[in-house]
Amino acid sequence: MPDLPLGTVAVIGAGPVGLAAAAHLLERGLDPVVLERGERAATSVRSWGHVRLFSRWSELIDPAARRLLAGRGWTDPDPTRYPTGREWVQDYLQPLADALADRVRYGATVTGVARRGRDRVVDSGREEQPFTVHVDRSDGSTARLVAGAVVDASGTWTGPNPLGSDGYPADGEREPAVAAHLSHRVPDVDAASDVTRFGGRRTAVVGSGHSALTALVALATLAQEVPGTKAVWVLRRGGVGNAYGGGDADQLAARGALGLRARDAVSAGLVEVVTGFRTQAVESEDTGTVALVAEDGRRVEGLDEVIGLTGFRPDHSIMSELRLRLDARLEAPVGLAPLIDPNVHSCGTVYPHGASELAHEEQGVYVVGMKAYGRAPTFLALTGYEQVRSVAAALAGDIEAASRVELTLPETGVCGGAGLFDAPGAPDATKADAAEAGGCCAPAVPQLVHLGAPSGGGAACGPAGC
Repeated sequence: MPDLPLGTVAVIGAGPVGLAAAAHLLERGLDPVVLERGERAATSVRSWGHVRLFSRWSELIDPAARRLLAGRGWTDPDPTRYPTGREWVQDYLQPLADALADRVRYGATVTGVARRGRDRVVDSGREEQPFTVHVDRSDGSTARLVAGAVVDASGTWTGPNPLGSDGYPADGEREPAVAAHLSHRVPDVDAASDVTRFGGRRTAVVGSGHSALTALVALATLAQEVPGTKAVWVLRRGGVGNAYGGGDADQLAARGALGLRARDAVSAGLVEVVTGFRTQAVESEDTGTVALVAEDGRRVEGLDEVIGLTGFRPDHSIMSELRLRLDARLEAPVGLAPLIDPNVHSCGTVYPHGASELAHEEQGVYVVGMKAYGRAPTFLALTGYEQVRSVAAALAGDIEAASRVELTLPETGVCGGAGLFDAPGAPDATKADAAEAGGCCAPAVPQLVHLGAPSGGGAACGPAGC
């Protein structure tokens, strides 16, 4: 792996936002190099390739990336279709990485970023120094590369939250006998391995977001095909309330339909619901199963599998020698955190944002994509594309373009943030409810783009069919 020229912008991660960042930087006449830990593009997306996205193709392709690909004979997929993660990779992300050619360097795991010759304490001459990017190569060697700016688009997929309700792993969660029953992904009911693992067995799904709904719909579908398949939905909140989402009020139709499918599965008795359950421990049982134990002593026993879908968290350790300005609660940039904090936003808008909100004390460093949202459980690909458009403009010195807003976000049809809903008895308001009560309810916070309906069932089909 040759050294990077001094003016290079190092982009960490060849996922949707990292590749889009490279396309925008290239279009601006800058010199991007993408460092990807995997041997192919979009390693994380590939791991949930069976899941269908909430967004249509028209909402999943970055404008600069489209222009780059169009010049190479690529044509857009049907803009009205909802692709799976696998299709997103095959029909867009890998072709985009191929178009960037040797600007994408695979098998390159970034382990640290710093100012050359300066740790985070040293002031003297700091701003004049370029960045050093420390890399572990897949062949076992290491490298220290030099860059003029750094864009971290490494995401949060590899940092799932634990089951424990206080942010730490529940007692026993990491013990081998328990860990063998635990996963953090949506089952693939079309894969023989997952049919064997979950079919005819009792599985707890812990979490209240759209990823949890997706898993419940998958298990409900499997229950109709494999007798004895049982699902238990474990929520911290005191009631299901509007965990089903915005339904027909959601401008992302597939996302609204997913909530309706999950509600139908519960109504049909395919899913057992346990509410107000804050997990304190996971215990092995003599029968070879495991039990979840709540802080109040309640137990959910006889579980063959536990799927923890309680969100993700960022790992900023690779930038521990840089001076990042992160919100103490969300671990998001301080300029962005007030727009996305689920403890504050019972409803409202995540305004399109860019370089200004993402800036840190350490100039020339940006954290973008899902990682920019820290622990906030909300993100759309469109948001990431707008972020990197603005960041590329800022790095090119075009402040006017960096400040311009070029994005309108869809409404969810739901008012309420995760931090508020976590409390028993919290309000469960739809947009209509809030309006009737004189509430605010501008477009609400958008949800994760990559968690939709299982590919086998289609984006808008219920347990009993479309």
